[in-house]
Amino acid sequence: MTDTQHLKTIEQRLLWLSHWMIHNANHIRAKEDSIKIGGHQASSASMVSIMTALYFATLKPEDRVAVKPHASPIFHAMQYLMGNQTREKMENFRGFGGVQSYPSRTKDIDDVDFSTGSVGLGVAITSFASLIQDYISAKDWGADAPQGRMVALVGDAELDEGNVYEALQEGWKNDLRNTWWIIDYNRQSLDGIVREGLFERVEKIFDAFGWDVVRVKYGALQRAAFSEPGGEQLRNWIDNCPNQDYSALTFMGGAVWRKHLMDDLGDQGDVTALLERRSDTELAELMENLGGNCVETMAETFAAIDHDRPTCFLAYTIKGWGTPIAGHKDNHGGLMNKTQMATWQKHMGVTEGQEWEPMATVADPATLRDFLSEVPFFAQGPRRFTDAKLPVPAISLDSDRETSTQMAFGKVLDDLSKGNSELAARIVTTSPDVTGTTNLGPWVNRRKLFAREAQADAFIEHRIPSTAKWEFTPEGQHIELGIAEMNLMLLLGAAGLSHSLFGKRLIPIGTVYDPFVSRGLDALNYACYQDARFLLVGTPSGVTLAPEGGAHQSIASPLIGMSQDGLASFEPAFADELAVIMEWAFDYLQRDGEGDPDERTWLRDETGGSVYLRLTTNPIEQPGKRHDDAFKQGAIDGAYWLRKPGPNCELVIAYQGSVAPEAIKAAGQIANDRRDIGVLAVTSADRLNAGWTAAQRARARGQMSAQSHIERLLGELPPHCRLLTVIDGHPATLSWLGSVQGHQTLPLGVEHFGQTGTIGDLYRHHGLDAATIVSRINALTSGRRLQPQT
Repeated sequence: MTDTQHLKTIEQRLLWLSHWMIHNANHIRAKEDSIKIGGHQASSASMVSIMTALYFATLKPEDRVAVKPHASPIFHAMQYLMGNQTREKMENFRGFGGVQSYPSRTKDIDDVDFSTGSVGLGVAITSFASLIQDYISAKDWGADAPQGRMVALVGDAELDEGNVYEALQEGWKNDLRNTWWIIDYNRQSLDGIVREGLFERVEKIFDAFGWDVVRVKYGALQRAAFSEPGGEQLRNWIDNCPNQDYSALTFMGGAVWRKHLMDDLGDQGDVTALLERRSDTELAELMENLGGNCVETMAETFAAIDHDRPTCFLAYTIKGWGTPIAGHKDNHGGLMNKTQMATWQKHMGVTEGQEWEPMATVADPATLRDFLSEVPFFAQGPRRFTDAKLPVPAISLDSDRETSTQMAFGKVLDDLSKGNSELAARIVTTSPDVTGTTNLGPWVNRRKLFAREAQADAFIEHRIPSTAKWEFTPEGQHIELGIAEMNLMLLLGAAGLSHSLFGKRLIPIGTVYDPFVSRGLDALNYACYQDARFLLVGTPSGVTLAPEGGAHQSIASPLIGMSQDGLASFEPAFADELAVIMEWAFDYLQRDGEGDPDERTWLRDETGGSVYLRLTTNPIEQPGKRHDDAFKQGAIDGAYWLRKPGPNCELVIAYQGSVAPEAIKAAGQIANDRRDIGVLAVTSADRLNAGWTAAQRARARGQMSAQSHIERLLGELPPHCRLLTVIDGHPATLSWLGSVQGHQTLPLGVEHFGQTGTIGDLYRHHGLDAATIVSRINALTSGRRLQPQT
């Protein structure tokens, strides 16, 4: 049996197993409710030939693939065929603990390279993974890493996503290579048929950015027919047939194909003879044998690529190919009904009771197993790598003068850049055109920018004074991006998976203006979903970025930090807090434990994750040298007492971030008029809240001694104590603190867009200044009326 015959057998097995899995979930498995389960049978069918040729005839173990979300059933069927997925999980497709709807690195047990689901992101991350592969290979410590192709299997409707084109531009700037995007051009999306001629314009975009474009339009049967007398007329008809007509004729079948072709082409002798040599079934097979639905053609096309230039394959396909719902415009969300499946099962030759058997319908299972055992891509088993943890050097900062947390961040990196630690060697920084204004400049001046080929700085060559000494070299440790926050998050995601994808650990650090965290939020969520590890720095933040106006003043980002899974969020006020947090973060990024909670905080710190720092450019007076362990541990756990409350405390002012001076000033002004005032320095509302909710869950399970860090801190307060919280961000970030022990709480913060002005102007406008804090305390507490001081 030839390799092509084996591939055809595999293709038909994957087509059946994927569709049966979906059918079982929707029509056979017991259901608790009437909600449709779905599964995208038609979108899977259009990819089956492409994926068969790719995985079983083309890929090597070092290659990595982002599978189109709606082709997930084909991927899992393939892994099931290879013994890497269980029948139990296949039977529980889209159920709790079963095969996931879309490929997931963290939820599926089989060998997923990149999670996909949010369309367009899986496509783009392959180009950034290729860039990271080149970055690693250019370093002395990464020269032994194998070079593979980064492949995206792309639904044609994914090209509507703007982030795809942002990634194309960034790839061109960074001399992208070893990247394949294979487009399933079935010309049907969720709501209908794709516009005529659209891809001619898309092709021009790929060409403009230096990609090779390979059209795969005709399958082997069609190419053979074109060589027959009358074949050229048939080819012209296919080329000129509108997408909607081709889809409709596919659904209606061979007899309608014949009538329509004869009506359009007329009795032309050779064409008529070409059609009459084929039965209706054979004619339908011929017309549906587009390039992307021909496993032989796809294998030949992939094998012909002998270079590392980025390549886009435009593979023409039929949506629902090989099934009764092929071509129907409603088939995206449609499913075969029980009658259609029964008929199709007979057509596929699968006997009852053998539906889940991987080798059902295979004439010679032993020979096929031998072939499968030698497929290169699967030969080495799972391809998840690890890399040793990097020791973290001690990090400290002088705090005897005014400084901002953004300046302190830059100083930490500058200090690391001067040393020779293993950690510093593995740090890679990146920023979307805000490198200098987020204080990465000193690091970049010392550690240089990355490029595969060295590029001189003309300003240095001509001795023109500049603070930015930007030299591009293969050894550089900064990747400069254009103004596209989605690209930043995707690059952080790719770099944050380097230890798993390439066996070489990186410590990625990305900086962005904090209001534009929201602009890259989908890609940030995507990176966290994959368990990528990185440090994201949002700076400057809040209305503290006063002169820039409302569009540059972030309000919701503290809540994003609290709600984003896989991301520990911090907002320190002082430089020494930041130093403690960054030292902890560099270790936290590298952890990979089992996830048992720490009974001191009830946080699952051993699992590790990514970290988000919300910083500011506002220089404030520092608290001086501090040595107590409670401060250091509290900064990591999320809060500590800056001013410890007394036993009869009437009021606690809790602040987070840059408003610290206002909170401290207000506390000082009322100290003689309210008893035993406390000041709570919150560094992470995120970690406080996570520990609190985790402790509550533990108590619900019977662990009555479970107590979180914030419960211990506020448990010291008498019941009559009041809380006032303040943050340069949405007040909901801290408003929940009153629920911890039942204290009445007044939350202050920013709820509306700001405008230009000084920091003082905007603090007064939004009620964050000390005078407003004091005046609001009058309504919150009893006692002599307080007079705010200006």
